[in-house]
Amino acid sequence: MTRRLNLPDSASVARPGEGGKLFAPSAERNAGPICDLVERYGPPRGRALELASGTGQHAVALARRMPELDWQPSEIDEGRRASIRAWGAEAGLPNLRAPLALDAARPGWAAAHGPADLILLVNLLHLITEAEARTIVAETGRALAPGGIFILYGPFMRAGELTSEGDARFHESLKTQDPEIGYKDDFDVIDWMMAAGLDLAHAIEMPANNLSLIARR
Repeated sequence: MTRRLNLPDSASVARPGEGGKLFAPSAERNAGPICDLVERYGPPRGRALELASGTGQHAVALARRMPELDWQPSEIDEGRRASIRAWGAEAGLPNLRAPLALDAARPGWAAAHGPADLILLVNLLHLITEAEARTIVAETGRALAPGGIFILYGPFMRAGELTSEGDARFHESLKTQDPEIGYKDDFDVIDWMMAAGLDLAHAIEMPANNLSLIARR
């Protein structure tokens, strides 16, 4: 799943920070809205698994906001896992675990990493292929506990359409680099959720023309 793309500043580009931490400006911008979203629609307590946690900025913000959730970040890239550990060491939060080395787009991971009361995925589906995206949704359905919640956040096509000039430019830049990636359609993703045994509970408009799809097993 790991790719090295020439992403614009609006994407989740990380730069080195102090003490081994990576810093992504987009993660800083959307941490507040994502925390608000999870606090409102996620479970108040239990085991939370974050897929593709990136730099660790979200993991720290979420674990701090919701101390009753046992927060488990994961990341395929070792450099980003090191950053998650650095952010976590600085924060010193008792409910934030060390990151797992997990490729969420590889079939079979649910058997080893469930059951979870909450699974969160932020800003990844547009950077991977449809087959990989479908695998993530299917494995999430298997990894969630009964009644567990899946929160999916990011940019999407809406009913097959790109709804802003910025989204159209970003989608085209991704397709130019790899024709198999790019924005996924919201209706398609909802269909994949249903096939995975998940019921869509909410579709929430988010800042910067992002969308959150919230489903329950």
